[in-house]
Amino acid sequence: MNAYIKLLRPKDWAKNMFLFLPVFFGGHLFEIPRLEHLFEAFFAFCFVASTVYIINDYRDREDDRKHPKKKNRPIASGAVKPDVALVIAAVLLVAGAILSVMADAKLRFSAILGFYFLMNMGYSLGLKNVPILDIIIVAIGFSLRVKAGGIVASTSVSVWLNLMIFLLSLLMAIAKRRDDIILKQETGIDMRKAVKGYNVEFLNIMLAMFSGIIIMTYTMYCVSPVTVNYLGTYHLYYTCIFVVAGLMRYLQITLVLNQAGSPTDILYKDRFIQITMLLWVAAFYALIYLKNYTLFK
Repeated sequence: MNAYIKLLRPKDWAKNMFLFLPVFFGGHLFEIPRLEHLFEAFFAFCFVASTVYIINDYRDREDDRKHPKKKNRPIASGAVKPDVALVIAAVLLVAGAILSVMADAKLRFSAILGFYFLMNMGYSLGLKNVPILDIIIVAIGFSLRVKAGGIVASTSVSVWLNLMIFLLSLLMAIAKRRDDIILKQETGIDMRKAVKGYNVEFLNIMLAMFSGIIIMTYTMYCVSPVTVNYLGTYHLYYTCIFVVAGLMRYLQITLVLNQAGSPTDILYKDRFIQITMLLWVAAFYALIYLKNYTLFK
């Protein structure tokens, strides 16, 4: 049973929490009807994403057996038969489609989810082997989650916020490719064909470049007149310290410790980033939801 649960990669479902960002930043976190539809959308995304993971693992099972960590994946290790995995993927895809209609009867969310699925199918079928395009597709996936969350919750999504999420996703994808190169240098095995289009120096430059752009974009979001007027506070720039601290820690993990292979594992295990994120959420919550108190005006 554990192998079948592991096949779905439930740890990676945390990525779909990006669906809740628009309702949180929009100040509608406690409006139950919006949340009900968002949870339907969340599980729809989880099921479709798991479908993508299964198909990807099915196609990569031979290459995964060469990887020091991926060789333990259910299909690669033989714990789950390939044909059984495909049946599970089909069931999850149907369940995700049904939930998507429940989340948004106008099918706007279904359209985004369908595009996400097709894009990732293209990724699994070969686009992941095209340098630069591979990391852009990963980043678009996160941007689609934010856009979908805004549609389901009937909440406008700031251009600055969506741009920041896209750039942050690019940063994490770049760090992951860097980890692949380090692994190649240590083992001599190409874990990804796209790695041939990168080297450590190029990726280090991109990490530095996008880190600066992310900080600038987040700052612009916080001080934007549209954001200030919509949320009713100009103190959002206080939260910049947590974004800067989190980015510095992530770069330290990537450049110093060479352990950026799994952003999800970092989120679950790194105490510094966990505390930084909690403080960031708490600060935003206070500024948006407690703004009637004099201290936060």
